[in-house]
This record gives sequence, C-alpha cells and structure tokens, in this order.
Amino acid sequence: MFSSMTQLRVRYAETDQMGFVYYGNYPQYYEVGRADAMRQLGMTYRDMEEKGVVMPIVDMKIKYIRPARYDDLLTVKTTVSGLPASRMHFDYEIYNEDGVLLNKGYTVLAFLNKQNGRPCGAPVWFLEKFQEKINAGK
Repeated sequence: MFSSMTQLRVRYAETDQMGFVYYGNYPQYYEVGRADAMRQLGMTYRDMEEKGVVMPIVDMKIKYIRPARYDDLLTVKTTVSGLPASRMHFDYEIYNEDGVLLNKGYTVLAFLNKQNGRPCGAPVWFLEKFQEKINAGK
C-alpha cells in the first residue's frame, strides 16, 4: 500500500453562492492528489504519455460528508492499495485544517495504448518503479 498527502487551499472561484466548495470541484482535488502521488511514485502522467500509455478515468465515486469553504487549507490523502494490472484504483480522503474528514471517494483509471486506444496492462517499467517505492516504505 502507498499513501501520499497533498495540501491545497480553496480559492474563492471554487465556491458556490452558499460559500461551500462547489461539488464539481472535488474531482479536480482528486486529480491534484493523484498527480502528486504518481510523482512521489517516481513518474508523471507526462512520462506515461511519452512512453505511449494514457490513463483515462473509467469509474469514480464521491461521498460528500461536510463542506469545505473558501480559504480552507485542505489535505488530500491519496492511497493506492495494491499493484495495478490493467486498471489502477486510487482512494481519496479530504480533510480540513482541524483534521475533520470532509469528503472521500475513489477513481479507477485504465491503462490504454496511446496509439490505438486499446486496453493494455500496466507497463513493466511502471510496475518496477511502483514496487521499488512500496519496498522502500517497508
């Protein structure tokens, strides 16, 4: 299992008339956490694409527990529980500065060959980097 923590501050433009973070912004927060987790695993989406693999989202679930508000400092905890095969599952928890859980969810991304758009397995080089990071954390 691998987890990363990413912080971001809620911008005014991300809130609705009630002063809450607009519900449609949470997938963007997940993306920030996911991209940071990938970077901490030693790769970026740019690296993946340059090596011929893209990773579209094929499933997502969001559970809204409490609202985040303008200027809140949020922590996005992103967890990958196991080695991916043809898909990669990311779990998310979003906390406020007081450590209160505001939101949780997950995304599932598929590995696709960039040239033909067909599903493929996780690349060997990707799995090796992932396994190195997991083993280093033990």
